[in-house]
Amino acid sequence: TIFWSFHFLERILGREREREFRPRQPATMVCIRTATIDDLLHMQQCNLMCLPENYQFKYYLYHLLSWPQLLQVAEDESGKIVGYVLAKMEEDPGEAHGHITSVAVKRTSRKVGLATRLMKSAHESMDEVFRSHFASLHVRVTNKAAIHLYKNILEYDVHDVEDKYYADGENAYDMRKYFERGKAKQRTKTDRGDRSGDAAKGGGGGKPPDA
Repeated sequence: TIFWSFHFLERILGREREREFRPRQPATMVCIRTATIDDLLHMQQCNLMCLPENYQFKYYLYHLLSWPQLLQVAEDESGKIVGYVLAKMEEDPGEAHGHITSVAVKRTSRKVGLATRLMKSAHESMDEVFRSHFASLHVRVTNKAAIHLYKNILEYDVHDVEDKYYADGENAYDMRKYFERGKAKQRTKTDRGDRSGDAAKGGGGGKPPDA
């Protein structure tokens, strides 16, 4: 009995050592690329699986036809779409900016930075193709994970709070990330404001002291 117990234990330990030194399978590679019309149904399916805010197919098509460079997908080795970002441009007078309509990653592909890569790819297109001053988005005030991503990793700031933005009555943070073009414009405005303030302090409409 002792012999067989020892033999059995040795077999178990041998299997554990074999597992320990067995070469690990490489992690599934995922590429980020611009979406095509063939991806739209898969993007919609991913949205339905991941988010409570859903859109009709024609809304995805409208984005693709209007701003094709801003739709990005995450595609795994097998050709499956495991994440996407849906974005557009807002034409405000004198300050065009991008807006993130929706971003989602399937649960099985999370925790590997895909949402960050998708967002950064959309940011690059907003900045380089459309000369955007900043990117904006809305996020639920209770969505701590998303807020952490936007604020701490992607460097968004809270611009405003919109009451009852979502259909269920929850508030949303209006968040913005300024690109270099937008930052330069803000610096110019600040400099002009400082000069105007200095002129107001120094000017009284009277003659110079030595006149």
